[in-house]
Amino acid sequence: MTTGRSVPPGSAPGTLKTDFRAADSPSPPATALQRPPDKPEATHYTGFDLWLHRLTVLMLVFVCAVVGVLLVIPPWRPEWTDNRLLLTYPALRSFVANGFVRGLCSGLGILDIWIGFWEAIHYHEEKPN
Repeated sequence: MTTGRSVPPGSAPGTLKTDFRAADSPSPPATALQRPPDKPEATHYTGFDLWLHRLTVLMLVFVCAVVGVLLVIPPWRPEWTDNRLLLTYPALRSFVANGFVRGLCSGLGILDIWIGFWEAIHYHEEKPN
């Protein structure tokens, strides 16, 4: 029984074709797919949005500074290992007292402080045209 359709060479009749691209449709030129946008869109904040953006950046800087200080100073204090939470777990207490763990916490704190100040220094507002 013939349906009147031609079978592409190399395929058996009755098999499912898995390539759904149309053979006759032209492909778009490569330059149209790879063309960068003409001008990046700049976000212009006005009024309430501007103050909300400023407050968000200020809170980010404040939180980064506080968390950073809390990660830098306490690992080197005696309360870091001599507390109620670690008295019942001596293995965890010796792990937390390790100099590498203390240094890792302090390093993360310094990184956190740096991120906060980086955001504060590089904050700028777009001037309206």
